[in-house]
Amino acid sequence: MGTQGSPVKSYDYLLKFLLVGDSDVGKGEILESLQDGASESPYAYSNGIDYKTTTILLDGRRVKLELWDTSGQGRFCTIFRSYSRGAQGILLVYDITNRWSFDGIDRWIKEIDEHAPGVPRILVGNRLHLAFKRQVPTEQARSYAEKNCMTFFEVSPLCNFNVIESFTELSRIVLMRHGMEKIWRPNRDKLPLPVTIKSHLKSFSMANGMNAVMMHGRSYSLASGGSGSSSKGNSLKRSKSIRPPQSPPQNCSRNNCKIS
Repeated sequence: MGTQGSPVKSYDYLLKFLLVGDSDVGKGEILESLQDGASESPYAYSNGIDYKTTTILLDGRRVKLELWDTSGQGRFCTIFRSYSRGAQGILLVYDITNRWSFDGIDRWIKEIDEHAPGVPRILVGNRLHLAFKRQVPTEQARSYAEKNCMTFFEVSPLCNFNVIESFTELSRIVLMRHGMEKIWRPNRDKLPLPVTIKSHLKSFSMANGMNAVMMHGRSYSLASGGSGSSSKGNSLKRSKSIRPPQSPPQNCSRNNCKIS
């Protein structure tokens, strides 16, 4: 009776993200713009919670994201508190056409600091395609994100703009915080040069005619090795610079300056 092997995972990392914000800021629109993944909650109770999975490619690694959209209504705050315990990243979403939704971010930050302290978060301004109705300036939102140590994105699910990029950046922040920075850390070790390259560099510097250096209007070159070398053993010989003849000034009154 053969033993059945364990199934092969279709991802390298699994992360759980929460989308929080006031109601009617378009959190569901962001999830609906993701075409792949499942949309059924793995738990039986899903009232007030929208669920979506998607897989992104981050520097050659497959990262599966479990995205939970918590309702912004007050009666679902207890659900947010229970779901935020296992969250590894949070997206604070507001509507750029609704000033009130942006002002409510402070309240959500207090909820996060109380129930999910230390969890990485980013600020997302939704519905960029309605920029002609903008009520929250971009610079104000960016400065607010910098003040609270967050990365800032403005997205548009309708135009598929910056949605995946925001998830990718948050995933990068989370993985680097959990000690995965070696995946993206470049090789900073100085590798030794091969012998062939070293010899080429040395021969290039000693090549005939390639080592002349112009300094202060004087030319210096390596003397050819031979029996006629000086006793001091200097390898450099100084050659006099030849100046072109100069014509005398036209207003010269001296006789010896005139050309016969």
